[in-house]
Amino acid sequence: MANRISILMYHQVGKFAPMREHRANYCDHRRFAGQMAFLKGFGYRVLDLDQVLACVRGERSIPPRAVALTFDDGYANFVSHALPVLRHHGFPATVYAVSGRVGGQAQWFAQDSGRPVPELMSAAQLRAIQASGITVGSHTVSHLKLAEATPERQHRELIDSKACLEDLLGEEVKHLCYPYGSFAPDTVRAAAASGYLSATTCLRGPALPGDHPLVLPRKAISFGDSLIGYFWKLVVKNKPKPQLLEWRRASP
Repeated sequence: MANRISILMYHQVGKFAPMREHRANYCDHRRFAGQMAFLKGFGYRVLDLDQVLACVRGERSIPPRAVALTFDDGYANFVSHALPVLRHHGFPATVYAVSGRVGGQAQWFAQDSGRPVPELMSAAQLRAIQASGITVGSHTVSHLKLAEATPERQHRELIDSKACLEDLLGEEVKHLCYPYGSFAPDTVRAAAASGYLSATTCLRGPALPGDHPLVLPRKAISFGDSLIGYFWKLVVKNKPKPQLLEWRRASP
């Protein structure tokens, strides 16, 4: 269980009706509390992304049972349902905010008929979670599929989001997440040029020493995950997806 890091991907945490689709976008608040208690009870070491980077770069050894917690999109229900549990256990986490939607709604949900459109955190809420020890990263300006955009648009989405969030938070924003897991080689180059030190993807697998810091894999936590399923993803489900293997082979 040593020498790898399970970077877990969450989206919303709260109270939701049962669903068949988009399950990776939701986590029931009771299951989330149980999952965090599981990590605490079984001695998992929850790392922040700066620590993950140091491990990937080989600057420090990876502790046994290493995990990192990431939350995409910056939903307002993070404040009421996830933050209190994280603070109770003393766990660090990273929230990726969409800079052009701060204080608004996740309008990309409207593409799915009948799907509720959730609220996103306000500037004051982002500053408050940062003050409580949560890292705030970038999820672009408009939550677009970067790989489908021109190189110029990608660069603007990445650099403008970083600048906006830094103005809002008063601190450097070093960490990025690609919306929809959509990225390409020119996206990675744009992320590096924009000054990001890490970027997480939707490529499934654990993070390993030597991984490209701007192509970090994650494991998605889904609405239906029981504690047995959670354990399975942490301990057993470590075979990397073919796309991740391709990126690893291509990395210098």
